This record gives sequence, C-alpha cells and structure tokens, in this order.
Amino acid sequence: MIYGVDTFSFHDVLEICKAPNKAKLNKAAKEQILKSQKNVQKIVDSDRCVYGINTGFGPLCDTKISADETAQLQYNLIISHAVGVGKPIDKELSKIMMIAKVHALSKGFSGVSLEVIERFILMLEKDIIPVVPEQGSVGASGDLAPLSHLVLPLLGLGQVWVGNEIFETAEVLEKNGLEPLTLGPKEGLGLINGTQFILAHAIKGLEKFEYLLDLADMTAAMSLEAYRGSQSPFKKELHEIRPFEGSKKVAARMLKFLKGSENMKAHEDCERVQDPYSMRCVPQVHGASRNAFEHLKMMAETELNSVTDNPIVLSAEESISGGNFHGQLMALPLDYATLAAAELGNISDRRSYLLLEGKYGLPRLLTESSGLNSGFMIPQYTSAALVTENKTLCFPASADSIPTSLGQEDHVSMGSISGRKFNQVLGNLVNILAVELMFAAQGLEFRRPSKCSKIIEENYAILRSKVAKLEDDRLIGQDMLAIAELINERKFIVN
Repeated sequence: MIYGVDTFSFHDVLEICKAPNKAKLNKAAKEQILKSQKNVQKIVDSDRCVYGINTGFGPLCDTKISADETAQLQYNLIISHAVGVGKPIDKELSKIMMIAKVHALSKGFSGVSLEVIERFILMLEKDIIPVVPEQGSVGASGDLAPLSHLVLPLLGLGQVWVGNEIFETAEVLEKNGLEPLTLGPKEGLGLINGTQFILAHAIKGLEKFEYLLDLADMTAAMSLEAYRGSQSPFKKELHEIRPFEGSKKVAARMLKFLKGSENMKAHEDCERVQDPYSMRCVPQVHGASRNAFEHLKMMAETELNSVTDNPIVLSAEESISGGNFHGQLMALPLDYATLAAAELGNISDRRSYLLLEGKYGLPRLLTESSGLNSGFMIPQYTSAALVTENKTLCFPASADSIPTSLGQEDHVSMGSISGRKFNQVLGNLVNILAVELMFAAQGLEFRRPSKCSKIIEENYAILRSKVAKLEDDRLIGQDMLAIAELINERKFIVN
C-alpha cells in the first residue's frame, strides 16, 4: 500500500496498524510532497499575504507574520492548541490518526515536508505513538486539540506510548537517537487541521460494528431456536417485494443459520399464528442497522482518501482557504450509526425478555426451580440498563453547535463527540448481546433432544466451553463477562 497514491479501505488502515511496514511512500508520493512544499516556499518568497502561511490563525487571519517569524509561528500554533483533556484515547486510535494523517498529507496539497511525514512513518514503525486526550475537539477546523497532541512529539514535547506504557517524548527520542523537528511555513497548520480524530473513531467503530452486526443475526437465530419461533418471516419472496439491501441480507442469513434445525420443524404444526416483532422483524430492524453501517463505511472511506486541512495549496500561484476540515460530513453518519448500533441492543433485550416469560415450553426465568432461585431475572436488568444508557447516548452531537474562535468558526460539527459516543454504544452492545446469548443457550437446554442447525450447535458449544448450564443460582455475572470476552475475541462463528 502506498501513502498518498493508493485508495485505502478502512480494513487497510487496520492492517497497517498491525504491521506499519505494509504502507510506504514511493517515488510518486514523494514527488507530490516535495512539489507541494516548494509551492509553499514560493508563496513565502513572493511576500503575498496567504492565510496560514504568513498570517496568524482564526480571527488573527489579518495579522501578517514576517518570514523570520515563520518557525516560531508554527511552534506557537502547536503548543497553544494542545489543550485536550480527559483520559488518553486507546493507543490503536492514535495509530489510526497517524496513518490517516500521513495518507492525507502525502497527496501533496498541504505543503508539509517529506521530513515531517517520514518522521511520522518512522514513529509508527518503531511503535512510538503519541498520547492523545479524548476531549477538546469541536470538529470544525477539524480536530485541532487532539491533532496538536498528535504533533507534539515531532517537536520533542508531550508524551508517547511505547508498548503499553507512557513515557515523556524527550526521553524516548533521546533513547532512539532522534532530534526534535523544526516546522516550516504552513506545516503546523497542515498537521493540526483535519478530521483524523473523528475518522479514527469511525474506523475503529466500523471494525467492531461489522462483527456485531453479524453476531446479532446469529444471536437472534439462537434465540429463535430456543423460542421455537417461525422462520417463515425470513423467506426470500417477502423481502424481494420490499428490497432493502440490509433486510435482504439479514433474511438470507437467518435462513442459513436455521437450516436443518429440528426446532424449526417442531414449530411447523403448532397453533401460533405469528411471533412478536423482536423475533419476526429481525430482517427489517437488523437490516436497517446494516444500511447505516454501509453509509458510514462509504463516508469514512471517502474521508480517509481525502485532503482535509486548510488552506489547500494547488500551486505556487493558488491556494484556497476553504472548509475541507469541517467534520459535519462525518458527524451526521456517525450519529446515524450510533442510533443503528443502539437499536441492535434494543431489539436484543426484547428477545431476552421473551425467553424469560415462561411460554411455549420454556420455564419462567429459564430455571426449573424458580422461587428458591432467581434464575436469569437480574441479567435482563443489566441489559435494560445498558439499552437505556445507549438511548441517552443517541442524542445527535451534530445537532449542536457552539461558536468558537471569536465567531470565525461560527458553526461546528461536534463530530468528535459523535465518534466517541458511537464507540461507547458499541461497547454496551457487546454486553447486551452477551446476555441474550446466555439466555438463548439456556433456553436450548429445554429443547433437547431436538437438535439445532449445525452452526447454532457449534456456537452453543463455544459458549458452553466457558459457561455451564445454570442449575441453581451462582455468580452469573462472571458468566456474562466470560461471554462478552468470547465476543471481544471474536470466537463465535457468524458467517
């Protein structure tokens, strides 16, 4: 993969995270970078007044800066904007930010030097990763505060991850024989304008969301087996006359998961006319969430392969001060995806509740000795609490805007908050699905000797390798955590 030349997918970025040497700069990329750097120097030498190159920033855009003050201007920009607060984001998110920033800068419209870009690549390869706080971006001039923290180590400042520990940058640079860099004209602005904090959260969220969408389908199928519901709502003919791609895909997957099930055969002659929505409408609800995933994927990969700083340097004669840094294009689909992920948890909790009701051959609370034992009463409380927490996180951050920079930045996206909330909801969804899986597996115990489909039996065995059937009350909170760990480790077969 070639920075600045190839078109990256979000999967490509995650692969580069694991093996940074999979992405390089080739001759064409280096030529693009050097040409852009030369264009900036020509602008400086021409003494024309160009925003961000020889002027102040934001509301100080009318203040001209002399050539002698250029280096100090860029240094001051970074240290004054590194004002993030809160806990550090995960190291992997910082790596994704670096990769996305290198890819954008290498397209040759930002005026950032080859030396700076190569230092970022070297840091990735040596696993020297900047520490970036989670809060402080309004997602308008891009992610100014978090990106400033990402840039601090280039100047020998701030902190970095080495392995799983945090060190002062100066100490790590000295140990590796590296000198701090001095930024040239426009470099500071090119480095901290952009949407790489928002984008990193989108990419990381997409990775988890993709698996959880698949897992939610399999989990629903296991619940349907335990409930002995009907598979007729998944027939192809039904979904061809309302042909949303997400719905069609989920319906086909449900039929695949249920193929050969003895529980489905047992339902054929029963008197039930139809199942509740949380069983019957899995294709429509899960499918809508899949549509949202595809929208976010499309938007994130467009953003990943875009130039999002400001100003854009087209030539030595033309630079444009525009709004490519504005996070709204990512904030809206992130908010949509957050709602879509929350809905997967919402319908999952309803299926869990159905399995507890004591209907159609299942005992109340999924235990044969309720009264003395609470059975699975309380895990559904946890699920309900997480579902409600997710609902509170569904308020769209992009619906808000607070003017900043003395009104120069008078409409902001708050996309960084959208990205963080998206990942919080996904984290809660893991535990909601863990509860449903626990209930579904217990429900299957009461359907024996009937066999499930092959793939559901395989997933049942995976779950039972960590969590035994519940006979009498025990510390089932530990069971929930064990199932969540199986989910996070992607042990379940979902395709």
